[in-house]
Amino acid sequence: MNEGSTNQNGNIDERIDRLVARHEALAQSLELLTADVRSLQSSVADLAETARRHDQNLGRHDQYLGTIMEATSQLLQVAQIHERRLTRLEGQEGT
Repeated sequence: MNEGSTNQNGNIDERIDRLVARHEALAQSLELLTADVRSLQSSVADLAETARRHDQNLGRHDQYLGTIMEATSQLLQVAQIHERRLTRLEGQEGT
């Protein structure tokens, strides 16, 4: 019975060793995953800040575009007025 008891103790010790090794591997994996999650959180925060700045820039670009559209419309009106004036002056030269 002594031999069986020694084998059983050996088996138990081996099992404990394997469980300890698995536990250590899981703990390391958990540490790596935690570091990855923290890194991703930082990246997401950076992306959110970038998106916020882009939204602000889009608002400014919309304002600039509105200004350009208004100025273009005014230039078109001036060009049309000049075109009518030139046409009128050319008509007067012919008479």
